[in-house]
Amino acid sequence: MTSEVVVEKKKLANPPLEVHHLGDRVLRQPAKRVAKVDAEIRELVREMLQTMYSKDGIGLAAPQVAVNKQVIVIDCEPDNAANPPLVLVNPVIKQASRSICVIQEGCLSIPGVYLDVKRPTTIEVVFKDEMGRPQTLKATELLARVIQHEMDHLNGVLFVDRVENQLALTQELSKHGFSVHAVKSVA
Repeated sequence: MTSEVVVEKKKLANPPLEVHHLGDRVLRQPAKRVAKVDAEIRELVREMLQTMYSKDGIGLAAPQVAVNKQVIVIDCEPDNAANPPLVLVNPVIKQASRSICVIQEGCLSIPGVYLDVKRPTTIEVVFKDEMGRPQTLKATELLARVIQHEMDHLNGVLFVDRVENQLALTQELSKHGFSVHAVKSVA
């Protein structure tokens, strides 16, 4: 799969979009399905990619930049110019493996905080690409995790809501100036 939206993988001094942080209400609203994938959505994707690369991210969901739409951009290899980013519009997980793994996650909306989260190791996701074409993708390991993490954003869920170790959660959030009261546990 190659992305039709071409963006140079580089940091911009002034990325086009602002990433919102834990505690901001926009992060808690469920995103709306995209009715039509058009030039406006492709421009959003372009700006999201530029913002993600500028912030050293590997995934970004539209709600993180205060856009209430089911749009996600992912690039697990931001340093590899030959690897195109993945764009998911209206993604739905069709299948998830029973096997679970625990890996540390971080988030552009909660900078500096890294905590262990349990997720299925393999998923199958259906979505539309940036041209509106239906796609099915079987993802494993890091890509599966990033897709699940970003899809949580579309439902107003942040990775800290899935952290089971409350002590580590409280310590990490406090250390980085975030309120533990902003967490809405789903674990």
